[in-house]
Amino acid sequence: QVQLVESGGGLVQPGGSLRLSCAASGSIFRRYAMGWYRQAPGSERDLVATMTSGGTTDYVESVKGRFAISRDNAKNMVYLQMNSLKPEDTAVYYCRSWGDGMNYWGKGTLVNVSL
Repeated sequence: QVQLVESGGGLVQPGGSLRLSCAASGSIFRRYAMGWYRQAPGSERDLVATMTSGGTTDYVESVKGRFAISRDNAKNMVYLQMNSLKPEDTAVYYCRSWGDGMNYWGKGTLVNVSL
């Protein structure tokens, strides 16, 4: 069983930065892929960034060059550094972990990009 807890969301002005954190429980963390997803009001949950257990990353086109996903296996943490934020980045951001046929989600953290 893996439990995920996100933190770091908040209100930020356009052009600003935030770093989201996801704390994962369970010793199997380092074998699993990790990802960040987001869901804007009235929209479906969409992929933002993923990282395999081996460190390979992938990003949705709209955040390439602005967002960076990273993980610290020693601390069971995954991060999403978000720079040059835009109003359209406003959403609830969710952490996801998957592997061995299992799939886990956190409860999300709200990011609001607004003046």
